[in-house]
Amino acid sequence: MAEVQIKWVEKRQFVGIDSTRHSVVISGTGPEDGVGMKPAELLLIALGACSAFDVLDILEKKRQKVTGLEVRVHGEQDPEPPWAFHRIHVTYRVRGRGISPKAVEDAVRLSEEKYCSVSATVRGVAEITHHVELVEEPS
Repeated sequence: MAEVQIKWVEKRQFVGIDSTRHSVVISGTGPEDGVGMKPAELLLIALGACSAFDVLDILEKKRQKVTGLEVRVHGEQDPEPPWAFHRIHVTYRVRGRGISPKAVEDAVRLSEEKYCSVSATVRGVAEITHHVELVEEPS
């Protein structure tokens, strides 16, 4: 079972601490709220990071020569409270040498459909789509 802790620091600023004692600063949505990430955007970061770990792990097992991976997540929220995300689009930008497009698509699909716990949690609420960009690096 996972357990995290959120501690109020001051004003509209908190610190989130995970089960391994790593932390992130969280704040409200306005500039007056201080330095920190917006809570709703942490969900998008969690989705992107969860999938990035999976995709990299799968591609390494497939012996793909990955030299870089960037994941961008764009979320569209409802206009009224509670501003739930209804559509999330994930772009995977994979750099490397001789990377198989099929291997990348398979890795993304496996992450989204089988391994990523965040994707599995969000999938029933928001439509999740993705796009893959491959960048060939010179040998």
